[in-house]
Amino acid sequence: MCNIDKYNNIYIQVFGATIEQLNEHFSKQNVPDWDSVHQLNIVSLMEDEFNIMLDPEDIMACTSYIAGKNILSKYGIEC
Repeated sequence: MCNIDKYNNIYIQVFGATIEQLNEHFSKQNVPDWDSVHQLNIVSLMEDEFNIMLDPEDIMACTSYIAGKNILSKYGIEC
């Protein structure tokens, strides 16, 4: 499975989202169910799936689908 599929599956698992929903508009501001618990679930799954440990500032910044992709790129993971 390629990185983008792994990444998308995280959001599908946490939010029950569809692939079509995962775009630049999928964010804390636009997803009513997005709360701190969902955000921590995203971070935890990203760390497990990609075998990384995110810095605290990256954890706080992971507030959208696009932000998560940008954060992963900082760790050398391209989606």
